[in-house]
Amino acid sequence: MSAYRGFKPFDEAGNRTYLTTREREAFLEAAQNADPSVMTFCMILAYTGARPSEVSALTPSCVDLALQCIVIKCLKKRRKVVFRAVPVPYEVLMTLVRVHGITETEKRSDKRLWAWSRTTAWSRVAQVMQNAGLSGIGATSRGLRHTFAVSAVQCGVALNMVQKWMGHADIETTALYANATGAEELEIAKGMWRSFPLS
Repeated sequence: MSAYRGFKPFDEAGNRTYLTTREREAFLEAAQNADPSVMTFCMILAYTGARPSEVSALTPSCVDLALQCIVIKCLKKRRKVVFRAVPVPYEVLMTLVRVHGITETEKRSDKRLWAWSRTTAWSRVAQVMQNAGLSGIGATSRGLRHTFAVSAVQCGVALNMVQKWMGHADIETTALYANATGAEELEIAKGMWRSFPLS
């Protein structure tokens, strides 16, 4: 039985398992200096919360300009084919189109945008994290997935919408992301600190 039972804000050693907003920005800035295909892979991970294997499986037909989203095949659903659409900024879609040369003809192609193995994808993301000066359990592909969900919950996105974007079968899995410490929690704590005497 796997020891991993969903999101935990901290691991057994007390290390944060997701990136802060500033850390995610640093990651995306470092990605801008990487090879264009590495940059787009990192962008899609950060903006969709998808698993690396799901991003690696994307084809030109998954880029939906009309709905302004990425259509992702859920690879955790073993018995049936399930797709989910995750909205992304139009600029991200245009970057994908430009870098990968997606044309109307290409849109019908089932050729993968990134013909990488899981190991290659992992190592390229790890290199961008290193270039951004990030390390630890949160500075991983899984950490980016957690970061996406934590950010969505902290920005007030409804849990059922986050569940859909993440491809979770159970909303209880999604609800775990509300346990992360965020800006709102810090503001509540600051209000409490005002009643503490300062030395």
